[in-house]
Amino acid sequence: MNERMNHPFTIPISVLDLAPIMSGSTIADSFQRTIQLAQHTESLGYNRYWLAEHHNMPFIASSATSVLIGHVASQTSTIKVGSGGIMLPNHAPLVIAEHFGTLETLYPGRIDLGLGRAPGTDQKTAQALRRANGSTGDDFPDLLEELRGYFNPELTPNQTIRAVPGEGLNIPVWLLGSSGFSAQLAGSLGLPFSFASHFSPNNTLGALDLYRNSFQPSDSMEEPYAMLGVNVIAADTDEEAERLATTLKQQFINLIRGKEAPLQPPVDDMNDIWTPREKAALDQQLGASIIGSKETVKRKLHQFIQQTEADELMVISQIYDHSARLYSYQLVSEIFNEE
Repeated sequence: MNERMNHPFTIPISVLDLAPIMSGSTIADSFQRTIQLAQHTESLGYNRYWLAEHHNMPFIASSATSVLIGHVASQTSTIKVGSGGIMLPNHAPLVIAEHFGTLETLYPGRIDLGLGRAPGTDQKTAQALRRANGSTGDDFPDLLEELRGYFNPELTPNQTIRAVPGEGLNIPVWLLGSSGFSAQLAGSLGLPFSFASHFSPNNTLGALDLYRNSFQPSDSMEEPYAMLGVNVIAADTDEEAERLATTLKQQFINLIRGKEAPLQPPVDDMNDIWTPREKAALDQQLGASIIGSKETVKRKLHQFIQQTEADELMVISQIYDHSARLYSYQLVSEIFNEE
């Protein structure tokens, strides 16, 4: 705690990418931008590059998450690449073990497996995804136990089915969450935990306390390790950053309204778009977002790290203009590298 209070910018920083689909461009363009961002952030010293599983969302192209992880890993050389996350109840654990066993075999020491229990989509699409297993997500602990057993058969001595490739590989398994369920489960199993502060800020401190207080040392980790997702939009001025952030705000407004649309260009005034009730909802959901000039972002990041005692930050920047997005990640890296 004291070390982090005195030197908050010594922790690692990482990237969460949804392979956003922009209005007026194609999904192929999204994948090309993902590779450019991965190579850019690797050169800047970012620690991890995670991709998130979502379905039936016209502004997110990372639905086939493990396929895209392999593509990013093939186009980079040192940055760790992983899932933020794979929604485990959508899949048979054996399939995930084989997918990530393949990835780890191809790119040894560079693959992370972050797991979530939400569907990553609407209920109708979840039914389409889960029709074979009928999972509601309540069986997540059992699915997790089965999956971990494929990597390490000692965890399930009577296991007769083998993951080939997968068995015997040391693939870091993370639990992801936006509430207390996965926090407590990660703590009890001695696994690293990643919390979605970027869309569930009000639950952050409670989930972290639950994780740290329930933590039991394991073969994987002796001490708790918490990584926090945070929206960061940095630009040369506060005004420009706030304008860039209107793309993110429009995205959430569309989600609230059930409107399907790709990411929209920034606008000068959100008051022309949202209602007072929608603005209040966004202020709650995006309350931990850090938006501003380099100086403003540095000050807010300092406060965030001190408040949460995060071990690592995972930065997500939903910015319409790709060059501005690259520049935002550059500014954040400068903050950490200057310390």
